[in-house]
Formats: sequence, C-alpha cells, structure tokens
Amino acid sequence: MLTKGDDYPLHQTSEVMAVSGGNRNFYDRYFFNGYSPDGSIFFAAALGVYPQLDIMDAAFCVSIDGQQHNLRASKRMGSERLDLQVGPIRIEIVEPLQQLRLTIAGNDSPITADIIFDARHAPIEEPRFIRRDGPRLLMDYTRMTQNGDWSGTITVDGQDIDLAGCRGTRDRSWGIRPVGAPESQPPPAGALPQFWWLWTPLNFDQYCGFFHSNDDGEGEPWNRRGVIDRISGGAQEFEPRAMDLSYHSGSRRVKQVQIETGTGELSITPRTGEANRTFYMSGLGYMHPVWGHGMDHGDLDVGYDVIALDPQPAIDMTTIHIQALSDTVLRVDGQEHHGVGVVEQLFIGPHASSGLTGLIDPAP
Repeated sequence: MLTKGDDYPLHQTSEVMAVSGGNRNFYDRYFFNGYSPDGSIFFAAALGVYPQLDIMDAAFCVSIDGQQHNLRASKRMGSERLDLQVGPIRIEIVEPLQQLRLTIAGNDSPITADIIFDARHAPIEEPRFIRRDGPRLLMDYTRMTQNGDWSGTITVDGQDIDLAGCRGTRDRSWGIRPVGAPESQPPPAGALPQFWWLWTPLNFDQYCGFFHSNDDGEGEPWNRRGVIDRISGGAQEFEPRAMDLSYHSGSRRVKQVQIETGTGELSITPRTGEANRTFYMSGLGYMHPVWGHGMDHGDLDVGYDVIALDPQPAIDMTTIHIQALSDTVLRVDGQEHHGVGVVEQLFIGPHASSGLTGLIDPAP
C-alpha cells in the first residue's frame, strides 16, 4: 500500500513505507515534557506509531494544583504514518531536530494547548538498547534525547498558562519493544521479572546534562551513557567514576543521585514536601491497564481522567513509573551551576547494589 511517506527519500528497505520489517512490536515514538522553574506546572505528551498493528495513539497530560489531568487518544491509522494527529492531539515538525509544535484542539476535557518546543542543543543519541527474554528479542531500539525551551499557552479549566520561562526535554525512539496486546505465549519465566531504569535529562543556563542507566538485578549496567553539553558548543561524554543513589525509606522513589563525572560532579535531588512534583507515566499510557501503548480502541477513541497527586501512593504498576521534578547542581571547570531537570525511574525486581529486593518491595 502506497502512502504519503513513499514520496520522501526515507526508505530503508525495498518495502513501501507502510511496512516496517517483520516484527509486530515495531514502534516509532515521540515524547515531551516541560516544567516551570517553580514546579507550579508540569506537562508531558507522547505520540506512538505502531505500523504492524496499524495503530497510532497519543496523550497530553498536565499536572497543576495537586491534580494530573490525562487526555488520551487512539486511532486506526490506515498505514498513514505521516498524519501525526490523533483526535485532538497533533504534532507538527516545524524544523527537524530544532523546533516542534504541539496543539490540543477543543475536546471534552478542560485542556487545550498551542505550544512550541525549541531545542537548546544538538540531540544526544543513546546507545542502542538490545535485550532478550530468554530466546526472544524483547527490545531493540534507538533513542535520541534533546533539551529545550517552551513557548505558547496551555489552557486548563479556562485558565491560560503562559509557558514563557519553561524548559523541558523531548525524545524520539524507534525500534522494537513490547506494544499492543500481550504475547499469547511468552517464553517460560525463568527468573523474577527485572527492569531497573534511570533517566535524568537536566537543564542549566549554560549547560545541558544527561545521564541514563539500565542495570541488571546485581546492579551492573547493561546500557549507560552520560553527557555534559555546553550550550555555546562542545559536548563531553562521561563514564561515571562513581554513582551514589539513595531511596526514600518505604518506597522505591529516588531520594538523591550523586555522580562523579571524571571532570566534575552532578548532584540530582527530587523535590519533596510542598515543592514535590511527581508525574505518573501511566498518564501517557505506560503500563496503563486500558490505554497501554498500541492497544486497539477502534477507529477513534478519546478518553480523559484525573489523578490526585498523592505524595505517598500505594506501590503498584501504575505508580512505580514516574518522573520527579528535581533540583540539580553541576560542578565543572571549578564552577557550580544550579538547574532543574527530572529523574525518570522504573524499578521492577531486584537491584542488589542499591538494596532492592522482590518484585516491587520498598527500600528499607
């Protein structure tokens, strides 16, 4: 089937653009977050394309005044991958790798938006993620991450919120990971499920920082990268000489991360108390029981709900994957820079080096 994508010189195989190899779990995904420096607003968006499932879905979420508003949409895309609109949610690539626009048209929720992301630096390519579940390929994907400035307006319940001064992050990932309905016959379980994921994009006035780590059950990294990127030019990659991570007792939430970069230090501290701004990734469909990525909702379906932002929620699969707004300090070249970023964390199963045991048992 020919589609609009076939008129662009982007083919990677002899197939038409509607076809993306032979794995039903192929996906192509956009993610965005943004926040005001004081944390009074935190928002996030995502749009996923699943060519082999012929599904496209999207979400836009806003955390404000103690509530997380979640607008979600799904459509059968008819193999047209370049129509980046799902119900009221639309992404426009204004200038590739530099500027993108998100619009949320009027809908049955109280949220509308017309906002622009302007990149602050060149995107960072993360190492290719390859992971197997026994003999079966579970993940094989690439991601790029980029920090930027936001402009425009989000409206919530008639309140216009000007995003001047807001910063955030966007990423693009594509490849293979579990999407859509669960496998009918997964490989026999040979061990306790385990996935330890830490992702920390950081914004400073003169720098952008980035660190991520995928660790195994012993706490050894199988995919990791760190970069300090000077806004005026010149990115420096680092392999942590040491990393010290602590959890809040009785939870799996990070209390602080301290990293020796080799030429300096990074200290990242998620906010607590009145300044706490925790975003539940289930709002974007991650591990959501109904709006999971790539699920078939028919020709078009749009849903909306609200989550109360409980500072101490029960630990379950809808609350364990979060992004926590964080204060951060970068010490480099004899200077100290203060900034804001996020700690994204998804800790399932054991992580011996930091003391986690069981499936979702809390830290002592």
